[in-house]
Formats: sequence, C-alpha cells, structure tokens
Amino acid sequence: MLLLGAGLLVRFAHWVAHRRRRWIDVQIKHQIETGIVASESLKRSRAISEAVEWVVVALTYFIVAILAFDRLGIPLTTLVAPATVVGIGLGFGAQQMVGDLLAGFFLFAEHQFAFGDVIQLSMPGQTSGIKGTVEELTLRVTKIRTAQGELVVVPNSALRQVTNLSKDWSRAVIDIPVLVTEDLVEVTGLLHEVLTALAADPEWSGLILGDPVVAGIETVDVGYVQLRLIARTLPGRQFEVERELRLRAFTALRQAGVSSPGVADGLNRKKP
Repeated sequence: MLLLGAGLLVRFAHWVAHRRRRWIDVQIKHQIETGIVASESLKRSRAISEAVEWVVVALTYFIVAILAFDRLGIPLTTLVAPATVVGIGLGFGAQQMVGDLLAGFFLFAEHQFAFGDVIQLSMPGQTSGIKGTVEELTLRVTKIRTAQGELVVVPNSALRQVTNLSKDWSRAVIDIPVLVTEDLVEVTGLLHEVLTALAADPEWSGLILGDPVVAGIETVDVGYVQLRLIARTLPGRQFEVERELRLRAFTALRQAGVSSPGVADGLNRKKP
C-alpha cells in the first residue's frame, strides 16, 4: 500500500506540474504573439514548478523508503553504521552531483536567469561561447536551445560565466562600414533618418525603448570607417530589431548611392 500510494502521489505531482507548465507556456506564447516579452514572474514560475516537482518526488521516495523499512521490521538504528560508510563513499563519488544541486539552488535564489531567457555560456573573461534560449532549468542541469536547433545540456556546477541577453532590457548594436571618401556628415544624417523612421513605425515602435541614436565613428580602418547605431529594445528582442535595422540602413544607403567597402572594391576591379 505504501509503494502504491507513493507511485500515485508521484504521478499526481507530475500531472499537476505538467498542467501548470503548459498553462504558463500558453501565457508566455500569448504575450510574445501580442508583441510584448514574457514577464519575469511567468518565467520564474515555470522554473520553480520544475524544481518543486523534483523535490516532491525525491521526498516522497525518501519518506516511503523509511516507512517501508519500519513496516518490514528492520530497525533503522542498525543501519546507521552501514549508512555512514555508504554515505562517505557516495559523498566522494557524488561530489559533482552535490555541486550541481547547490549551484542550481543559487540559480533559483539569485534569479540569475529563467525559462525563456536568452543566455550565453562562456569561460570567465571570454566574450564568445554557446548562445541559446533556456528551455528547461532544474536544480541539476540547464538546457538551452541554440539558433541552429541544437539542445545543449550543461550541469549547473559547470556554469562559469553566464551572460543574460534578455534581462530587463537589451540593446541592438550594429556597425555600418562607410568609405572614407563619402560625406560622413551626410551619411550620418541619412542613418539618423532611418532610425527615426524605424522608431515611428507602429510595427516596431513597441519593441524600441527610447530614441535610437547614431553613436558616431566607432573604428577607423584602411579605406573605411565604422558608424555605430544603437537602439534599446525590449529584453530578448534585440536580434530582430538588428536585422530590420540592417535591412533599412543598407537599403537607404544603396538608394542614396553610398556603397559599402566590399561593393566598391568589386566595382573597381570590374572596371578595367
């Protein structure tokens, strides 16, 4: 009866957690489809539901095991010494798992990231690494889905440097190469008009926070300069804003007769 009751309780816990997560997924999908980002409370609730489900299942099996030993007439005091020896052995062998659980606990306690966040995993001090969307967050592992559709599973203790790209707000930053022979003041004004038009577009104005700006010349290279455009966006929406901004900027420059360095070099090689 104890084992049967434990099995039913575990299945009930899985059923409740699954329904809860499905309801949260529907709410998050609805928010994204209406042009806004998923709220932090919903993303955190989904992650917490997975952690609570894991804790309930683990406690159920642990308590039922103790009660089963008691029903079988096996005194638990006689198991203290063997359990101590086994516990020491498991402690050395399960250090990685204990580290994963502790790291997962602090992930939840410190609100570092949650379900649906776009994060980048890398080594400390590096700016490159694995980038993707958090699909599942438990006390032991974090699962992220990359832009190529790959599912990456990382133990929580292996998370050295996590960059949250969708926390509170994001920033769309693109660099436009322009030949040094062009009128940079005129090109800057043209790019400013592109930014103003994008911010005034009803389809994109809801994703942009504040007024986007032309920051000016970012770098000077041989034969051309890089003009940087910056726009603050809703969290996690910077990538689509960057794509639209690149399209509009290069279209406007092409219509104005301003060529990029690569295009200009190709035309010069074809003239002879």
